[in-house]
Amino acid sequence: MTPLDDQIRTALLQGPLPAAEIMALALYAPQHGYYRQAAGPWGFAGKDYYTALDLGPLLGQTLALRLERVWQDLGRPAAFTVLEAGAGRGWLGRDILQAATDPFAQALRYLHRDDNPAARGAAAEALAPYIADGRVEFLPESEPIAPFVGAVLSNELFDALPAQPWRWDGERWVQEVLTATGPQWQAHEDPESAAWFSAQSDGLEQGDGSVWCAALPAVASTLAGALQAGLFLTIDYGEPAAQLLAKSADLRRYQGHTVDGRWWEELGACDLTADVDFTRLVNILEDSGLQNVAHQHLSKWVRTHAPLVQWEAQWQELDTATRLKRMENLLQLTMPGLMGERFRVLEGWKGAGSGPKP
Repeated sequence: MTPLDDQIRTALLQGPLPAAEIMALALYAPQHGYYRQAAGPWGFAGKDYYTALDLGPLLGQTLALRLERVWQDLGRPAAFTVLEAGAGRGWLGRDILQAATDPFAQALRYLHRDDNPAARGAAAEALAPYIADGRVEFLPESEPIAPFVGAVLSNELFDALPAQPWRWDGERWVQEVLTATGPQWQAHEDPESAAWFSAQSDGLEQGDGSVWCAALPAVASTLAGALQAGLFLTIDYGEPAAQLLAKSADLRRYQGHTVDGRWWEELGACDLTADVDFTRLVNILEDSGLQNVAHQHLSKWVRTHAPLVQWEAQWQELDTATRLKRMENLLQLTMPGLMGERFRVLEGWKGAGSGPKP
């Protein structure tokens, strides 16, 4: 039993709680929430999950080239700000700053936005050289974002927003809740999510279902609204709405590098996550003024934007162990069945023109 388990079980004596409310508490409750604790969950031995950043610097290096192209297409502004939302340990910012070259590097400024105390501490260490020279700032999530020119980035941000599982039982929509005796599906009316799911299907069948993230519009539109001109780019896992409905997308629990659907157990001690509805995210961003919003598998995005031939030549000069690590990093990002196929990259553009070309 965790401290949060006790708190939630006491609350359940008053009646069932929707799964989305449980997820919000499990991840973000002060002190006891998974992302509000002193120790971070990222990495390999003794941790719960790893990200693309644990595998090596190639994602950051590719992003640095992509962002430089955006900077050029914007007319090489003197200040180019990259805001990373849900920035975690700051490793993506570190890898981008390390890879950026002059004159782009002189214009580049990085804003780290994440209230996770463990992330904040790790980021201060990872970004220390760039904090010292004034190229990095920390922006609390409670503070407004001043308008800027540059890019909004996120890596596994939207999958961590509280989400509510729904199912079509053949006659009505039911939502997953937690009761004092365990999880249950209960009938409930939510016209907004019901209308969305119905519009994404040619005909609902019993068992169809998906997850609904009520916070998605506010989070996405806030980030997009701060961007005056430039690129909006997010990396996350999920599918178009119709595919999520067909596979009955649900909440997942990560603990000790294993995954299951038992989201109600050991609350606060393990990660809870949900697929991103990319169809809905595209619509929200278009309503926020972004143009040419589209998404593709991470593997295809990397193959499009990474200098693969140059990397192959450069890696020949590395020692064997380092060269093998670089190859493993690249394979994870590009090969079928690995991380590059599980994740998608969404891009959108704001400002004059249609945005940077590959």
